[in-house]
Amino acid sequence: MDKAYIAAEITAAMRAHDKPRLSVLRQVKNEIDIKEKDERREITPEEVVGALKKVLKQTGETLEGSIKVGTDEARTALLTEQVAILEGYLPAQVSGEALVAIAERVLAAENITEKREMGRAIGLITAECGGNCDKAEVARIVSGKLG
Repeated sequence: MDKAYIAAEITAAMRAHDKPRLSVLRQVKNEIDIKEKDERREITPEEVVGALKKVLKQTGETLEGSIKVGTDEARTALLTEQVAILEGYLPAQVSGEALVAIAERVLAAENITEKREMGRAIGLITAECGGNCDKAEVARIVSGKLG
């Protein structure tokens, strides 16, 4: 996924009058523009996914706060919809048996056998998944494998 894809999705959302999608995609585009201006270079596809994840995290935190307060149901519904939209743009998360297989392969390849190397193992497994995994699940798997 690249910057042009996000721009095309913004145009499509404008034509469809899809305000929640348009709003959240504009937030992503803003994150991309900020990164490009700060670093004075074109953004990579991986960084576009990073911008999506950043906006998803921010929107999720706002949603949690809105649920906790519980006074504005319309805002909570909008935020819930925006979180679902953002999750639809992200690559599929590696989980379950596939994640266990990757963990076993990385632990064997790097000869990691002790708990004190757990942080390194989690980092390597996360990198192997391209960041598309739940680190808590990775930590649980690695902890189980290392005893």
